[in-house]
Amino acid sequence: MRVLSPALSVLLLAAADAFSPISSGRPSTLLRGGGGMDAYDAQMAAIAQNQQLASSSGPVSSAATATATPSVGYAYGSAGSYLDTLSRTDAIAAEMLDSSRKASTAASAPVQTDNYKSSPRWRKKTKQLATLGPASSDFEMIEKLFLAGADVFRLNFSHGEHAQKKELLDIIRSVEAKYDHPIAILGDLQGPKIRTGTFANPAGEMLQAGQIFRFDSDETPGNAQRVFLPHPEIIKASEVGHVLLIDDGKVKVVVSGKGPGYLDCEVVVGGMIKDRKGVNTPDSILEISCLTPKDREDLDYMLGIGVDWVALSFVQRPEDIVEIKRLIMSYNPNNANPPHIMAKIEKPSCFWGDNLERIVDLCDGIMVARGDLGVECQPEDVPILQKIIIDECRKQGKPAVVATQMMESMIESPTPTRAEASDAATAIYDGADAIMLSAESAAGAYPEESVLMQQRIINRVEGDPHYSKYLQATRPKITDGTTASAIILAARSVARNVNAKCIASFTNGGNTARKASMKRPEQPILAISPLKETCRHLAMSWGVYPEFCPTENLNTDNFRDMLRSCCEIALKKGLVTEDKDLIVVTAGFPFGTPGAANIIRVIPAAGPTYWDETL
Repeated sequence: MRVLSPALSVLLLAAADAFSPISSGRPSTLLRGGGGMDAYDAQMAAIAQNQQLASSSGPVSSAATATATPSVGYAYGSAGSYLDTLSRTDAIAAEMLDSSRKASTAASAPVQTDNYKSSPRWRKKTKQLATLGPASSDFEMIEKLFLAGADVFRLNFSHGEHAQKKELLDIIRSVEAKYDHPIAILGDLQGPKIRTGTFANPAGEMLQAGQIFRFDSDETPGNAQRVFLPHPEIIKASEVGHVLLIDDGKVKVVVSGKGPGYLDCEVVVGGMIKDRKGVNTPDSILEISCLTPKDREDLDYMLGIGVDWVALSFVQRPEDIVEIKRLIMSYNPNNANPPHIMAKIEKPSCFWGDNLERIVDLCDGIMVARGDLGVECQPEDVPILQKIIIDECRKQGKPAVVATQMMESMIESPTPTRAEASDAATAIYDGADAIMLSAESAAGAYPEESVLMQQRIINRVEGDPHYSKYLQATRPKITDGTTASAIILAARSVARNVNAKCIASFTNGGNTARKASMKRPEQPILAISPLKETCRHLAMSWGVYPEFCPTENLNTDNFRDMLRSCCEIALKKGLVTEDKDLIVVTAGFPFGTPGAANIIRVIPAAGPTYWDETL
């Protein structure tokens, strides 16, 4: 018994060849001497030959058919039926194609013909984000990063021109089309930059611990006693005892007094302070928008070119998420598939009261921005806050991304430090949906090696029994009482009990797949959607293998046809390999109705009409 009919199998192999790079591990169709138009020509010739045989020999009995041709895939029917004819055609096509390949490779060494998507790059569940920049701005490098493991590419709008971002987006879409695999694009907004004014001394001033230093509204260049602070909202929000951090925390001062237009501060940690250095306010919520005029221009451009995710910086409170949502809706009120919003958690105020819970509820994903978070919080608190954020995201079924300095040393070194490898592994053990690279892939000397190293760490951790035990022990409960949640819980339980190879979900907006991901099942989650936007959004979610299936290829009026499509897609993605491999399928009817998951089926990879008595 074969999983699919030979003719279909060779066509699928040819399609995979069209999207596969030439490499020693998986030689191209040209090197193997088969596939592509060879497969098509072989099938067409076989059909013609089969028609001649049928016309000359007359009807074929069921017994003869069964003897001459083994049962194939979905080929069930009466003698002389279309499916019988297709089976004979398939056998002839496979024999002709096999002969062609043998003739062209007789003098060659044996080559590997396994599905290339069984490689570690395609088997990981934790996703990877790679930031693009000067070191990764052409098709060749972006393709390498994708093949090394990148599932999402980040465009940092803090640097570069709009035209450069559009060029990168077009390259990513080309890679996506080449490999027929959804790739998400994250546009990252810069956010407000709170900085000091300038100093009369171009070299800056040295502040001594214990001295009093003033920040005021006087635009005159500063000296060793004062400097202009062009942010009146900081003076208004700060109270005696509040901390201000200058230049990423290199200089620390505490407010000792305030008056109209000024703050007097005692220097706790001294150091050099120069022109326009950053100011962090860990104890205050500033009455400013997290979207600057530049951010609004960048957001407008992102919406125009079609990014899949928008990362919002300087989030202080839930109202910041509401603000950007309104802007996105006002840009295109009829857009049914707006980009998803990712809140960057980098301010202590996000943890005040129930702010974190409300922020996670309002947005579509969270980034643990450990750079600024590590400046405004104590270093020993950051690992704990990281776990708190990830747990809240898992509880609400939202993707959590851990970012900043993951492989920092790989900017200049081909290998990470052991501490960096442990840091990346810890984020994975914590249950993060994704881990991210910044300067390592954007401006480093080893962008491809950085992505590959993360992929290796992911696969190593996910292969550790402790990882599975931890995820099971911390698996959140789904308590909303909906039929969709009940179906997802049942699917995971059934998949585990029957040892299914994957859980497949037909989804329109991705909610069913995200709920399945929330439970962290042992099996991969195949999410089949007629919307490209949904597939790209799901590229961020743990364990989800999204697949775009156009509406015209998805017969939603015939569930059996949908199940056949599911089997074919699972085979193409390498999630099943044998006839008896089981797939647990969930769907909702009427199809396309949000949250209408109400069907669960267990089918073998051979198709919905096949069932072996040993299953």
